[in-house]
Parts: sequence; structure tokens; C-alpha cells
Amino acid sequence: MLRAMLTFIQVLVSGVAMGCVYGLVALSFVLIYKAADTVSFMQGELLMVGAFAVVALQAAGWPLAVALIGGVAGAALLGAVLERTVLRHTLGQPAMGQSHLGAVLLTFGLGLMLRGGVTAVPAASHGMFALPLPWADAVVRLGPLSLPGGQLLVMAVTALAAAALSLFFRYSRSGLALRACAEDARSAALMGVPVARMHTLAWALGAALAALAGVLLAPITFVHLNMGFIALKAFPAAVLGGLTSLPGALAGGVFLGVVEALAGLVLPEGTKDVVPYLLLLAALLLFPAGFGARRAA
Repeated sequence: MLRAMLTFIQVLVSGVAMGCVYGLVALSFVLIYKAADTVSFMQGELLMVGAFAVVALQAAGWPLAVALIGGVAGAALLGAVLERTVLRHTLGQPAMGQSHLGAVLLTFGLGLMLRGGVTAVPAASHGMFALPLPWADAVVRLGPLSLPGGQLLVMAVTALAAAALSLFFRYSRSGLALRACAEDARSAALMGVPVARMHTLAWALGAALAALAGVLLAPITFVHLNMGFIALKAFPAAVLGGLTSLPGALAGGVFLGVVEALAGLVLPEGTKDVVPYLLLLAALLLFPAGFGARRAA
């Protein structure tokens, strides 16, 4: 009985840690959707590029902490540049405010280009790389219970990132302006809010969150070319949260991670990968607007 309970707790913690990664990517989806009314399907590639950037900077001799900051900041800069150059003006036509299908196809194409750019580097396309985060290999013992330090690190960093975002949106001038744009861009513009700059900020923050998720995922799955596919599971988490609620997106990610982990414990091997999509279909039938649609951040 005790052994079964310990196994359940370990699986539960593993699910929460993986759900935190899902939640961070879901946050990037929701942040961009709320500010720019656009669904970005290149978040998985931004996650992968951010993780590879940290690996490359560390290999170049940068201290790990500086490489982490540089990689996430570089991803944020990449997101801002893509918004200002490609997304805003594609082939001479404004991309923002166009049909959702056009935005989806555009971001999907940009994601393929980013993936192709990384694939062009032989070392990146033919290997898997470890990212030695602090305490990632540690084991925390609580009596008979042993918990991986890497999973606890993921949860702690996610909590700090969520708290920082909350403070940013509540107390900073840019955060308040971004919230105003998310509520009503036309009214915000009439009040003097630079809407175009807020769109750029939203894409930069979305890219930074995706890169941070990639860094936290690295000790679990290593850094490799296909790690961005996790966004295919994070998007259902964003939809479960309503695509308009930042707390809902994070909660949806954790919920999805826990359900997936428990499904892997009790269901046949391989079945757990289908669970997020079955859960998404069931939730959309019962709650078409998502769980967190009434709670806007």
C-alpha cells in the first residue's frame, strides 16, 4: 500500500512538472492571441530555437546563468523582429488583423523556416544535448519519498515566471497598456496607447515564454530538433483555458500534464499521448468557451 502511494505521488509530481512546461507554452499562445488576435503556430519552433541558443552560448564559453538569460532574451528579440518585419508586413500587405487562417499559415510557415535553419547546422540536426541546470540531477528525499530535483526546479521556475507576469500586468505601465490593447485595441489607441508597439511586446514575451519552456524541458527530454512538438500538446491546454485567460492557460497546462501522467500509470503504453486530444474534444463539447474564459487576466 505504501509503495503504491509513493508511486502515485511521484507520478503526480512528474505530471505537474510536465504540466508546468505545457502551461508556459500555453501562456505564450494566449498572450499573443489576446494582444494581436492571432494564433501563432510557431511557438514550438521558438521553444526549440531558444533551447538550442542556450546550448550554443554555453558551448561558446558563456557561464550557464548568462547563457540562460541570453538565450531567452535572444528568443524575445527574434519574436519582436519577426512581428515587425514579416508578420506586420508580408509581401507589402499588413498581416495583423487579417483572417485567422492567413495568420495560422503564416506562422506555420515561419516555424518551418526556423526549423529548417536549425536543421542546416549539422551538429544540431544529428544530436541530443544536455543542459545541466542547477539541481536538475539532484534527488530530494522526504522520508521514504524521493523526488527528482529537476521536476521541482521546473515547478519553482514556473511559479516565479507566473508571479513575475502577474506583477508586470498589474503594476507596470507597459503591462497595463498591453492589457488595455487586449481588451479593446481601438479604444486603447484613442487613449494614446501605442498599439503597434504593444503587439511587438506581446510577440516578444510570447517567444520568451516559449524559450523558457524549452530550457525547463531540456533536463527532461534533452535538447533536440523535435522537442518543439510539445506545443501540439500545449495548444489544447490553451484552448482548455479559453484562449483568453492567462491563469486559465497555466491551469489548463498543469491539468493536462497531471491527467496525461495518471493515464500513463493506469492505461496501456502509448495511450497517454491520445489523452490530451480526447480531453480537449470532451471539454469543448461541455465548455465551448474553455474553462477559464470568464476569467480574463
